[in-house]
Amino acid sequence: MSNAAEDTRTLVIERVFQHPPEKLWRALTENPLIAQWLLKSDFEPVVGRKFKFRSEPMPQWDGVIDCEVQIVDPKKQLSYTWNALGLESVVLWTLTPAEGGTHLRMEHSGFRPDQQQAYGGAKYGWQKFLDTLQKLLDGGAA
Repeated sequence: MSNAAEDTRTLVIERVFQHPPEKLWRALTENPLIAQWLLKSDFEPVVGRKFKFRSEPMPQWDGVIDCEVQIVDPKKQLSYTWNALGLESVVLWTLTPAEGGTHLRMEHSGFRPDQQQAYGGAKYGWQKFLDTLQKLLDGGAA
């Protein structure tokens, strides 16, 4: 039997934000802020908490992403499952202090070889989400 982890791809996006880890952490964990840059949700930063992200429904999709919190290490790491449209994956956020701000690493893992379209969509989508997060933080929110 093959190792499933070896058969999957991981999308990694890294950025440095000119904001302290506390500010990024709030944007990653507080629902009113999450809704402004990512999606509406009933997220709570509690390990084992099941929650849903909701986007606009589309043909063949109700717009719901089923998630469960895996890791909560305040101002350092946050991880949750991300399950939608047959994709069972994990999103991991890692915050590291950097000169003048915070280095943010987002890993979205679990894309199977037959999910090239999902991988491409995630790559595009996460870049857009992070652009919006940048604008939110630079605009003084969070």
